[in-house]
Amino acid sequence: MNETERWLSVEEIAAHLGVSKETVYRWLEREKIPAHRVGRLWKFKASEVDKWICVGGAASLDGQQEQQHG
Repeated sequence: MNETERWLSVEEIAAHLGVSKETVYRWLEREKIPAHRVGRLWKFKASEVDKWICVGGAASLDGQQEQQHG
């Protein structure tokens, strides 16, 4: 049987990554994290977000933030 990956909420993806909800929302504002809008809600596939992390997506944002605030 083919198991379908479950969609995760902002809270769930934040917990999955070990970051705050505010960090996830910041990534959403910058349109960097792979996400899908369902009505007013943001939904995530853990596999898409994990792949984004592995190619350095989150790391490049951290550097931008340090430059802006540093």
